[in-house]
Amino acid sequence: MTGHARIRPLHMDDRQEWAEMWCDYLAFYETEVSQKIYDSTFARLIGDDPQDFSCFIAETDGKLVGLTHYLFHRHNWTLDNTCYLQDLYARPDTRGTGVGRALIEAVYGAADAKGNGSVYWLTQDFNQTARKLYDRVGKQTPFIRYQRT
Repeated sequence: MTGHARIRPLHMDDRQEWAEMWCDYLAFYETEVSQKIYDSTFARLIGDDPQDFSCFIAETDGKLVGLTHYLFHRHNWTLDNTCYLQDLYARPDTRGTGVGRALIEAVYGAADAKGNGSVYWLTQDFNQTARKLYDRVGKQTPFIRYQRT
């Protein structure tokens, strides 16, 4: 890849490349979703409901090379909303070039613009490559995630 990635919101005509990247992201976490979920997720991402997720795309030389999905929500410990960064993906050939950092910083900027400085995300403990970036742009917390079985 040449040049720096341009970060921008997701557009309707990005669907095919977005779906390829999200599919690769989900495969990394050993999961997949139905076509109905892809359709619903994409519609929500390009919609204008403030309760839905939003998406930033990284683009280099006319090709989509990364994505992040994020959501603003209420939090009981503060009057301000907080921002959850759910998905972050950079194509393998762009890793180490600043794409992931640029996408995270775009989410930070969106949170700051809304007056919500708090941004958090999760990753799996085995995701060592991403954790090297996360250790540079964030602070690991002591929380451990549980979910219903």
